[in-house]
Amino acid sequence: MTIRLDDLTVNFDERFQLNNINWQLEDDQHWVVTGANGSGKSALAAVLAGAGEIVSGNLQGVPPRVGLVSFEAQAELIAAELKKDDADIMDVIAEGTPVREILLQPGSDAALVDELVEKFGLSALMDRAFRKLSTGESRKMMLIRALASQPDLLVLDEPFDGLDAATLAMLQQYLASLVETIPMVLVLNRFDEFPDFISHIAYVDKGRLAHQVARNDETAYAELYKLLHLKTTELEVPAADPETAIPALDPTQPLVKLNGINIRYGDTTVIGDLDWTIEPGKHWQLSGPNGSGKTGLLSLITGDHPQCYVNDIFVFGFKRGSGESIWQIKQFIGYVSTSLQWEYSVGTGLRNVIISGFYDSIGLYTKATERQKQIADQWLALLGMSERADEPFNKLSYGDQRLLLIARAMVKHPPLLILDEPCLGLDDMNRQLVLALIEKICADSETTVLYVNHHPEDQIKGIDNYLELDKR
Repeated sequence: MTIRLDDLTVNFDERFQLNNINWQLEDDQHWVVTGANGSGKSALAAVLAGAGEIVSGNLQGVPPRVGLVSFEAQAELIAAELKKDDADIMDVIAEGTPVREILLQPGSDAALVDELVEKFGLSALMDRAFRKLSTGESRKMMLIRALASQPDLLVLDEPFDGLDAATLAMLQQYLASLVETIPMVLVLNRFDEFPDFISHIAYVDKGRLAHQVARNDETAYAELYKLLHLKTTELEVPAADPETAIPALDPTQPLVKLNGINIRYGDTTVIGDLDWTIEPGKHWQLSGPNGSGKTGLLSLITGDHPQCYVNDIFVFGFKRGSGESIWQIKQFIGYVSTSLQWEYSVGTGLRNVIISGFYDSIGLYTKATERQKQIADQWLALLGMSERADEPFNKLSYGDQRLLLIARAMVKHPPLLILDEPCLGLDDMNRQLVLALIEKICADSETTVLYVNHHPEDQIKGIDNYLELDKR
């Protein structure tokens, strides 16, 4: 099998274009496609799965069965599930499609599905609705579905993001077992995640295939590595807006105090009898395998979990269940997560996305002050997006959206900044930018950071407290 892209130009919904792509993939090659956020690396991989409108040039040799995993495909599946609620009547909320039904698609290898479900630890979730899975669990489901589809080509866009260390190692080993039978194209941001079996690297820049490097070409590979490991220095975090200051908290009281916390779903206990106190200025890193309860624990703090009222929770001077509103709680929190990114599917401009952080809103529905606009523009300059202030947020790449939402979370300098896998989907350069920003926030005594992370190498200077959850 030889796949050829000859002078190929492809449009993607008038928001992005790949230009004059010349690329040849042989059946004994395994490629990584990489590049900065918004460069077009995901678009290039998606072309192999039939995405985009070919404007000119030729695409030849793509096999009939392509197994695809991507954030976009995952989001499309979630959106389709949510539409079932919109179509429902009489205010009855649909349970959603069970995992078993989504995995056992026409053409799937049922025996392989069972094997992979066991490997990925999803056996107990086969009858659960897809929409009720955690981020990591839903990612595993997408991988199983693609791997069991009997593909002639695997296209995996950031397949390792959102996976705990044990699952990541298992997946890399499993993919390595396929190298003799299935060619693979992986979209990866992190050089440290390139599997050993990768033979070639394609570097995409501004919609063009700028470099193609054989991995055994040591000189060319070293140059590409330098290109993707640019370091950011002299960063300055924009100041908060004194006119929209958050009410002062008692500095002698903890920000969060959880006493004997339990999270249960039916007969299953996810977290049992957990005590945890977050003091002002004491930064924490939260870790644990997929399904260990990290997301549930965060939602207890933010007030979004239905079981927060049956637990002993003290947050920002409030005893939960004492008549406080959820907005009284959220005003003290800046928050970034994958689920927030899926929810923030609006077309408002980038400046307004950042300003919305002052109001904890999805979109902006209040007239911004001149000072707020200035602060937002400072953040855009810091992120290298000054010329894109009025560009629609929902037209950005996944990584650029994440950067904007991190700025949105930081803009009000909240007492507690919750960053749930903030580097998910970011290339190395932007990942280093984000890590440097978080480090500077940690140095600010007015903001306490709660950092959720699967990658041990992404540790932050200044975070000295660690809570690791175990899967029960």
